[in-house]
Amino acid sequence: MRTLNNNLSLFLLLPLTFFLVTGCSNPLGKTVKEPFSGSKYESNNRFYRSTGKGTSNMDQVAQSQAEMRARQQLAQQVQTYFEVVTDDYQRTTTGEHVDDAMNRFETLAREITSTKLADIRIIGNEKYLADDGSYTVYVAMEVRKSAMYKHMKKMAKANDAITKQELQEIEALLDQLIEESEAE
Repeated sequence: MRTLNNNLSLFLLLPLTFFLVTGCSNPLGKTVKEPFSGSKYESNNRFYRSTGKGTSNMDQVAQSQAEMRARQQLAQQVQTYFEVVTDDYQRTTTGEHVDDAMNRFETLAREITSTKLADIRIIGNEKYLADDGSYTVYVAMEVRKSAMYKHMKKMAKANDAITKQELQEIEALLDQLIEESEAE
C-alpha cells in the first residue's frame, strides 16, 4: 500500500513539477531592454521623438542606418499626426476654402517630411561592438513641434500655389498647433 501511495504521489508530482518548470518561462524568450526606451524618448505635447537601430560591420554604416530609421519614424509620426489634425480641423471649421487649404496643408507636410525635418536634434547615441566585430548603434532624435510648425508656416508663405484664403486657413491651424505645443 505504501508503494502504491509513493507511486501515486510520484505520478502526480512529476506533471506538476514539469508544469511549474515550463509554465513559468516565457515562450517568447527574455525581455530585452534596449537603450533609449521609456517615456523620456517618446513623443509628447512639445516634441516628436523617435529611436533607431543600425547594425553593420562598419561603424559609419551602422550609424547611418540608425539615423535613417529614426528619421523615418519621425516622418511617419508627423504625417500621421497631420492627417488626424487636418481631419479634425475640417470637421470643426467651415468655409469654402477649408478643404482646399487642408489638402495643401497635407501636401506641404508631406513635402517637408520627405525632404528635411526642421530642427532635428540627436538626444542620444550609443555604439556597441560585438564579439564578431559588428557594430550596433542606437540613436534617439527629437524635433521641437513649435519649431517645425513655424518652419511650415514659412514654407506655406513661400509657396506660390497657395491662395490667400488657403494661406489664412493654414496659418490659423499652424498658429493653433504652435500655441498648443508651447502651452506647457
